[in-house]
Amino acid sequence: MRKEYIKPGVPFQPKRFPFPYAWMILFVGIIGFVMSVPGQTIGVSAFTDYLIEDFGLTRNQLSMAYMGGTLISGLIVGRAGKLYDIYGARIIAILAAIMIGVVLVYLTHLNFIASTISQALPVLNKTIITIVLCIIGFFTLRFFGQGVLTMTSRNMVMKWFENRRGLANGFLGVFVAFSFSLAPQVFNGGINAVGWRDTWLITALIVGVGFSLVVFIFFRDNPEQCNCYVDGTKRDLAGEKSKSAPRLKDFTLKEAIRTYSFWVFNLSLAMHALIVTALTFHIASIFEVAGMTQEKAVSIFLPGSIISIVLNFGSSWLSDFTKLKYLLIVHLSGLLLTLLSLVLLKSAPAGYWLVIIGYGISMGLFSVISNVTWPRFYGIGHLGSISGYVLGWSVVASSIGPYFFSLSHDITGRYTASSLICLGIVFVLLIMSFKAENVNRNI
Repeated sequence: MRKEYIKPGVPFQPKRFPFPYAWMILFVGIIGFVMSVPGQTIGVSAFTDYLIEDFGLTRNQLSMAYMGGTLISGLIVGRAGKLYDIYGARIIAILAAIMIGVVLVYLTHLNFIASTISQALPVLNKTIITIVLCIIGFFTLRFFGQGVLTMTSRNMVMKWFENRRGLANGFLGVFVAFSFSLAPQVFNGGINAVGWRDTWLITALIVGVGFSLVVFIFFRDNPEQCNCYVDGTKRDLAGEKSKSAPRLKDFTLKEAIRTYSFWVFNLSLAMHALIVTALTFHIASIFEVAGMTQEKAVSIFLPGSIISIVLNFGSSWLSDFTKLKYLLIVHLSGLLLTLLSLVLLKSAPAGYWLVIIGYGISMGLFSVISNVTWPRFYGIGHLGSISGYVLGWSVVASSIGPYFFSLSHDITGRYTASSLICLGIVFVLLIMSFKAENVNRNI
């Protein structure tokens, strides 16, 4: 049984809130996602050039350190899911927020730490010391930002909604998409105003102190502990008792990984992470090989994001009424279209628009599948363990993707080979998805 280190009634009783607390959970869950931005690739990218210059590393050395930290994070983030099941959302989110603040302070002083160690141990090469310290920093930032805080905020929201889980995920996806798209501009503005170090120090204060306080005051793990109602309405909770359908089974992680549907959905999400990370990382080079400019390359993201946001909200609402395997089929079709467009980008005039459409479709469906599948298929009793295990696969895949595509380019001078291999894997998953049924109930 979970030990309550922070009682649900501290500092106030959610059931006495002036409006249904599920919607407050959705609001602070969105904030949780936003606070994870420093640990997301889109947040780190604004600082890359400054880190290269200040740390005295090459771009390749910094990229390898980032990949190493991300890979280690992916291999162990599943353990954080188990801790989430034991300690709940508040304890884990507070720990994650504090650690993000700590590691940002650490990264601003990394060059000084490397110099100190180099002077104390002159036999060690400073560049090697710096790379190792970067791996430690990136691991911590990715583990607690992209991993723990994202997982905790998502799982908490999913626990507070059931019949309206898709609708809640739609709002979550829209606001998170907008905030993530604005993050580089916000960080760049801060860097131009006060420099990269002070920007990270201010961010550390906001996340490590300010958001930790928000978590302590407003985060709650699930409605049952607070004597509140799922979906924020009494009708939903009372209605469940009168339904003839059996209560959902809470699968353990070991039980979940023995099911066919688990692996179809998990591998599909992992392939999405691999492909989209590789596409984003190499976008300028991919278009250069196709004879297009960098400006043309980055221009795909705005129209792709518009398609993504519209599809995310629409599919989130639809997920409350339809089988998730149908949404998975659309998602995989979007990935197939993206990969096909990369193969045809140079030879077919329509390749540019196919990239945009495929990218938008796959990104729009990704959030729905990654958030809604696990509580619906496997219950919420062990949601942390299951979602943490899935997240680990996706994080590892995202660390492999850029290198896999880079290897294709180094050997052949193009990205066709890697795209065709991924296309074959995604096609197999698409065929398999037609039988990926919910093991808990009909939808």
